Amino acid sequence: SAGKPTLYGSLTRRGLSTEGVPDIAASEGFVVGEVTKKSILISCPHENVSTKFLAPYTTFCRIHQKSITCLDISSGGGLGVSTSTDGTMKIWQAANGEIRRLLEGHVYDVNCCRFFPSGLVVLSGGMDAQLKIWSAEDASCVVTFKGHKGGILDTAIVDRGRNVLSCSRDGTARLWDCGKSACLGVIADCSSPVNGIALGTADSSLNLGMPEKAPSEREVGTEGKILLLAREDKKLQGVGLQSRQPVFLFVGSDAFNCCTFLSSTYILAGAQDGNIYQLDVRNTNAPIQVIHRSGAPVLSLLPYRDGFIASQGDGTCFIVQQDLDYVLDLTEADCDPVYKVASWEKQIYTCCRDGIVRRYQLSDL
Repeated sequence: SAGKPTLYGSLTRRGLSTEGVPDIAASEGFVVGEVTKKSILISCPHENVSTKFLAPYTTFCRIHQKSITCLDISSGGGLGVSTSTDGTMKIWQAANGEIRRLLEGHVYDVNCCRFFPSGLVVLSGGMDAQLKIWSAEDASCVVTFKGHKGGILDTAIVDRGRNVLSCSRDGTARLWDCGKSACLGVIADCSSPVNGIALGTADSSLNLGMPEKAPSEREVGTEGKILLLAREDKKLQGVGLQSRQPVFLFVGSDAFNCCTFLSSTYILAGAQDGNIYQLDVRNTNAPIQVIHRSGAPVLSLLPYRDGFIASQGDGTCFIVQQDLDYVLDLTEADCDPVYKVASWEKQIYTCCRDGIVRRYQLSDL
């Protein structure tokens, strides 16, 4: 528990039932609850905390040869897309990891990839400072955007995808028109690398500012939206997407790596020192709470049901529900960083430095 000495204990397997479920005992101070073939519940009554450890339902080892840096699952749950330090980007069957398409065209590493809402098109950004749109059906590159001066680190899609957003090591976040393959404007220029972005609909009480000039007619769906920027200079910034005006600036304890919306008012941001900040966009003077499970960098955050999933650089990947006393730990990455998490219904996919995609089945619970 935060602010208290660490409690250590051990688990011992005493045998195996006829169904193949292990019989496990815990050392003093810890209690073993429900045990199945895929999960084990451990609690510490003295501290009133419990964690359920969940093993992967299946693992895909053959999609890439090296570390997998990003992945996403299509809106229908049928396809996955992933990028790797082996220089490839691939589309695969989400059910069995079978490779369907190889997307070739970026120079150097591809940093980020995501499906458009249709599930038929993929958006990617690379160290070559290029943003590309691909057909998932025939692997053709439909559009290439050029304008960034440094590697692209993250992307976001506005509504159904007529406009997209990107952020880069060059310190800018840009808005692009897919139809004309043109840059519609620089949303923010931070003079510090922007490691991650997230787009959300702003709470109606929030003042997003007014644009200095009328928005282009090619801008679709930018009104009422706020863009979060997770910056290398320890700042988390909110910007009105249509107005390009700053809405808030929060200074954290270390570089911010990722950010996401829990709702129109609540946001999360993960920092290099392991802190996860929960903030209310209407008042960012002080965080609602700071969650800290380890000192490893927070690499990805994903809203999930009434809580969120976080992954860190020490191999931990966990689900926090509203009730913080109960945490679900997704196991097996050991000490390799888990770079990205994606979900579809009750399935959660993670990608890792060890080059493995793991699929967890929450219905196993």
